[in-house]
Amino acid sequence: MNAPLGAALAASLALLAACTTTASPPESQPPVSAAQVGESRPGSGYLKGYLAHGELPDSLALLPPPPAADSAALAADGQAYRALTALRAGPRGAQAARDAQLRFPQAADAFACALGVEVSEQATPHLNMLLRRTLSDAGLATYKAKDHYQRTRPFVTFKEPSCTPADEPALARDGSYPSGHSAIGWAWALVLTEVAPERADALLQRGRSFAQSRGVCGAHWASDIEAGRLMGSAVVARLHDNAVFRAQLALARQEVAAARGKGKVPDAAACTAQQQVLDTSVRLAP
Repeated sequence: MNAPLGAALAASLALLAACTTTASPPESQPPVSAAQVGESRPGSGYLKGYLAHGELPDSLALLPPPPAADSAALAADGQAYRALTALRAGPRGAQAARDAQLRFPQAADAFACALGVEVSEQATPHLNMLLRRTLSDAGLATYKAKDHYQRTRPFVTFKEPSCTPADEPALARDGSYPSGHSAIGWAWALVLTEVAPERADALLQRGRSFAQSRGVCGAHWASDIEAGRLMGSAVVARLHDNAVFRAQLALARQEVAAARGKGKVPDAAACTAQQQVLDTSVRLAP
């Protein structure tokens, strides 16, 4: 995860352990404003998730340990690092740097091309809130394992730069396994396939490339990314037991349909260009 989010969510664990999330409104009226939901930590800019701390999937119980020293799995991680970071100097690296940005409103368009709809607080308030709150759930769910293993990040191991230099000091102190960005991106992809099932293939491909960007950046090992996607899946499964999430999901579906009807779609040329960039790494691990 990027440094501000990692620090904010790590600090939020202590707060969330002592309290529940925002009181659930009637299922037909989930909140759409940040003021109603509240921040996970005051001033962080990241909102509370749908799940209370005790409801989050247990990453330490669900995940195996990261690859051991001198193992074949660790060697494979090193090979994937070299293959992916070789793309950092080109357009794929620039896309990876954009994918590292999890703050809204900037992050709202990360999946817009795959979804085929522009996402914003104004035009699609329920969809926007769905993404903001699932971000926190997926990110926080990785921290039990992160804090336990405290795995060193690859750019630190290899003493090389990442694609987000300003974040490196904080990232170096934040455990690498599992990848929070990958959990978030995969959770978004899965949730959005329910919002727009006809776009499932494009959305899942984007979820994979979003997670893969962490390898291009050198911020995570391939095994971190794979473990992050598993945690993203676990979070989405757990979210389906939350009435506010289900209500917001249903309203997001309506917003997407309405936006398409009004022609609120991303620029086709920009989306074609983005896909061409992402295609350069699609066959590389992870």
